[in-house]
Amino acid sequence: MGERQLENKRTLVTGGRQGIGRAIVDTFASHGAKIITCGRGSRPSDLPRYIHWISGDLSLRATVDALTDKADTLFGTLDVVVNNAGIQIEKTIVETTDSDWDRLMGVNAKAVFELCRAFIPKMSAGGSIINLGSISARAADPGLALYNASKAFVEGLTRSIAVDHGPALRCNAISPGWIMTGMASAAFATATDPGAAKKDALARHPSGRFGRPEDVANLALWLAGDRSTFATGQCYTLDGGMTAASPINPGLY
Repeated sequence: MGERQLENKRTLVTGGRQGIGRAIVDTFASHGAKIITCGRGSRPSDLPRYIHWISGDLSLRATVDALTDKADTLFGTLDVVVNNAGIQIEKTIVETTDSDWDRLMGVNAKAVFELCRAFIPKMSAGGSIINLGSISARAADPGLALYNASKAFVEGLTRSIAVDHGPALRCNAISPGWIMTGMASAAFATATDPGAAKKDALARHPSGRFGRPEDVANLALWLAGDRSTFATGQCYTLDGGMTAASPINPGLY
């Protein structure tokens, strides 16, 4: 067995029920982290018993408070915070309701703000905050107005935390591209021809494939550990090279 890079690091990962969040939980656990995670719905049946779980909706202040109380009780001090939880609403701005705003921004933006504000004073020296942004913060996906805006907030907040609170702690964001999760499938489904849209998007990836949740988890592992102590205030694009390429679709030539 290789080196356990997060041995005994006290860690919070939001949105650990499925997708990218679950991949981060599993990867961190395999490297020795002590973990609290949360999600909407009941505890996953296959989540190891040694991982602590809170059920709830992070757009609700009661869930944020329950999570902070649980972390305080179990660990007191955290070494790593991963703000991964996020939701997506497939609407343009004129279609978006006030309740859509409250729900999406509550999870994707306000909860990130509240958890960072709560835990920054309690984190260990040299602790690491990792926020999940998106390439959508800088290159808007059609029909995802609020989601795009929320991820721009996350990236801006990440830089501010790094500047204001270093060197006591580090703060970085991971900005994934097309990672094959349920959220990605829902976004493709908004296209007039989802199959053609997916084929076109794949052709724009120099890597030759879409991303997997484990790809994001591996970058998070590096940012959480002691090999990345000079890394702070950065938003790491992880998109298989998609945004590095010309908008000309190479598959058409």
